[in-house]
Amino acid sequence: MTSRILAASLFAIAVASPAAAQQTPVSGEETAQGDVSVTIYQNNQALVQDVRQLNIPRGQTRIEFPDVSAQIRPQTVSFNADGTAIVEQNFDFDLLTPQKLMEKAIGQTVTLVRTNPATGLEMREQAEVLSTAGGVVVRIGDRIEVLRDDGLPVRVVFDEVPPNLRARPTLSVTLNSNRGGTRPASIRYLTPGLGWSSDYVALFDEARGTVDMQGWVTLTNNTGTTFHDADTLLVAGNPASGNQGYAPPRRDLQQVGTQTADRERLGDFYLYPIDGRTTIADAQTKQVSFLDVQAVPARKVYTIDVARFDSDDAPRAASTAISFNSSAEGGLGDALPAGTVRFYQRDVQGNPQFIGENGIGHTPMGSTLSLRTGDAFDVFVQAEVENRERISGQQWRQSRRYRVYEDDELVREIREDYSVDFYRTTMRYTFTNAKPEPVVVELTQEGLDRYWWGLDYRVVSEDVEGEQINFGERLYRVTVPANGEREVRVTYETRW
Repeated sequence: MTSRILAASLFAIAVASPAAAQQTPVSGEETAQGDVSVTIYQNNQALVQDVRQLNIPRGQTRIEFPDVSAQIRPQTVSFNADGTAIVEQNFDFDLLTPQKLMEKAIGQTVTLVRTNPATGLEMREQAEVLSTAGGVVVRIGDRIEVLRDDGLPVRVVFDEVPPNLRARPTLSVTLNSNRGGTRPASIRYLTPGLGWSSDYVALFDEARGTVDMQGWVTLTNNTGTTFHDADTLLVAGNPASGNQGYAPPRRDLQQVGTQTADRERLGDFYLYPIDGRTTIADAQTKQVSFLDVQAVPARKVYTIDVARFDSDDAPRAASTAISFNSSAEGGLGDALPAGTVRFYQRDVQGNPQFIGENGIGHTPMGSTLSLRTGDAFDVFVQAEVENRERISGQQWRQSRRYRVYEDDELVREIREDYSVDFYRTTMRYTFTNAKPEPVVVELTQEGLDRYWWGLDYRVVSEDVEGEQINFGERLYRVTVPANGEREVRVTYETRW
């Protein structure tokens, strides 16, 4: 019997004990939490600070904090109350569930209540729980029985709740207090399961060359606990963790901004406070708007990359991208937390239609972004090596010089020359455009700095003047006529 079947079989479980009333979960908006502040990071981690008014007696005592995160990291807990010293702390993570009750009841006697569906009469039997592995096995008198999911109503009645099962996640702290009385007691801890992300909705107007963009913060709570009336602060940035990995290069950024956003900062992080207090319910997703900008200049871009001097077996579709800026003047005017940008465009009836999405990293204000939205339907490029030849023989390069010293005096100088092979490669790029208007395709020739010894290269001729993006990449902006084709040739001389 699986856990699902177990839950179905034990759909009604009663606990016949006065102590059970103290373990019943709170209902409605009741909570043991106090003044709660939650700082949420984008790496699925949050800092919870909870200040409660507690009556702490003098001497050694044990204080319980129910309604903490079910995923609390106990090693991060910090406790503070005036006149107290902490002795030890425990986190009780075994929550009161039907399956946990059955597991704790192994070797003990429970009461099975079966209801006759025809007559409604109940029959009670004493049963010893033998196992819950894969199903519930019990001994009733001199027979062994497996509780089945056969549709017959069955209840299991327990005499009491095991002391180590909790209705709510609970942190307990043993204290030594030098005085008695009510005072504020605060706990602070880190927990996974509570995170946030940014989602952007962008309406692109190709004719006007603009984009309207809304930014949404999406909160997700999977901690197993509701945080009531919390003062919530969001942190945009990448705080280091023990498993910090390699950060891949940002392909969405064309130019990194240098403007400072008008937002509160904490060290190298930007802060996004949520206005007013809010309740973050368990298993809830909540969205809050933080950006709403109209008519930001934007343009569609067709791009394609060519790796080293490779020939395409067949034409490749160019990528479509939308480029815009986050600057204060003529842009979005804000720093952008990492998230997903979803683009829409109106059809001829004026209805917004989804045209693609892409992710961005944390982006400073003033940056230029180019976000790929998909593959072009009508625009293709094929790169081919048209000609490649070796051009050495008469070329020599001085490469090494040695000076020999004896007793701090130069006695001789040695110079070695060796021939260097160069290659002349002509690349032919064929562009086709089936659109009724001309398009500009941005082609990037990559891999010009193939190896450390191959950094010496030059561009001999090019049909379209290129722009050197970095040492190993050169960009060509090629205008392709409407319903037409264009060939572009570039000749490179390299050491490989």
